[in-house]
Amino acid sequence: MTINLSKGERINLAKEAPGLKNAGIGLGWDVNSTDTGSAFDIDASVFMLGANGKILDEKYFVFYNNTLSPDGSVKHEGDNRIGDAAGDDETIQIDLTKINDSIQEIVFVVTIHEGEQRKQNFGQIRNSYIRIYDNTTEKQIAKYELEEDASVETAIEFGKLYKKDGDWRFQAVGAGYKAGLQSFVDKYAS
Repeated sequence: MTINLSKGERINLAKEAPGLKNAGIGLGWDVNSTDTGSAFDIDASVFMLGANGKILDEKYFVFYNNTLSPDGSVKHEGDNRIGDAAGDDETIQIDLTKINDSIQEIVFVVTIHEGEQRKQNFGQIRNSYIRIYDNTTEKQIAKYELEEDASVETAIEFGKLYKKDGDWRFQAVGAGYKAGLQSFVDKYAS
């Protein structure tokens, strides 16, 4: 049974999905018809953070130009530039057994490429969600649907995995920003 999360809610993966080793993170969205003159390019990115809240090395920033973390635990399945297919638009695979012991948090961010320049924002997007599932059984564990009106935001921190008391947990974040991907790189860079 899928747990439907609200903004800020958390789950303990050890309790909700005992024995989970290979997790999938699916992100999806639909673009409203707009008159911005440009197609939307929405990108999912992952920041793997140490105890200090910073990436250990630039290679722990996983996105469309760096699709695999150095420890082999996080793999970005590629950039979907149109987001019009049914189901997940972008997928991240996570092998929980390979995550570098120094990693304490894995943050999932979705940004609109050149959103401000193209006059695009998440208010022009609907049906946005992040879901976590068991990659082996394909059983969905939890899903968070972004319901807020993000009329000026060009970036959303959708959710995060974090380690607490030796267990991986997932939190639905849903924090919107009027910023681009570079602002998150600046925030999380060592």
